[in-house]
Amino acid sequence: MPNSSANEDYLKAIFHLGREGDGRVHTTDLARHLGVSKPSVTSMLKRLAGKGLVDYSSRRGATLTEEGRLATMRVVRRHRLLETFLVEVLHLDWSEVHAEAEVLEHHLSARMVDAIDRLLGHPSEDPHGHPIPDAQGRLRTRELVPLGELAAGERGTVREVRTAESGRLQRWKELGLVPGAALVMRERQDLEDVMHVLVGDRELATGTEGVDGVFVEREE
Repeated sequence: MPNSSANEDYLKAIFHLGREGDGRVHTTDLARHLGVSKPSVTSMLKRLAGKGLVDYSSRRGATLTEEGRLATMRVVRRHRLLETFLVEVLHLDWSEVHAEAEVLEHHLSARMVDAIDRLLGHPSEDPHGHPIPDAQGRLRTRELVPLGELAAGERGTVREVRTAESGRLQRWKELGLVPGAALVMRERQDLEDVMHVLVGDRELATGTEGVDGVFVEREE
């Protein structure tokens, strides 16, 4: 039987891959995301379905059951609190903490998670802007759009950065593309895939790929 760490990694992968759609994730996408073979994914999904954590069929893929969602929120809560702890208490850079939290998240007791939460003052977001689920598994939702979808003249605020690549995180930090940053889409040249974005008092010229993973809240 696969260990609990593997179970948790699969549940998290289904959550992350499914959040932009209907929550259902296909075997091929899971295999690519986790770097494993499709037969391995199929075998694990059948086991997780047997434990009541996912709803799975070979044609429709997998989605989290309510029990699976609650189990996933516990893992996501541990991970995001750990990232916050590593940045705010141990003063690691935000580009370094994802990999560290990936290792540590499987080894914390609920008591330790609650202690970290209290120490940090019950934060609502991690350093990358992701909402932290509460102890009951509730996760705050927001209406966010990719930065690259803003129209010319639109204003917004960076709320989340979604990547585990340390190089991209370092670059975005240098450019000021961090949670809370106000910005304006000054100009778009869609045929050339060039955007001119004012971030604070600094103008950034970039293509879509350069800001892929930066999510903003539109200003009404």
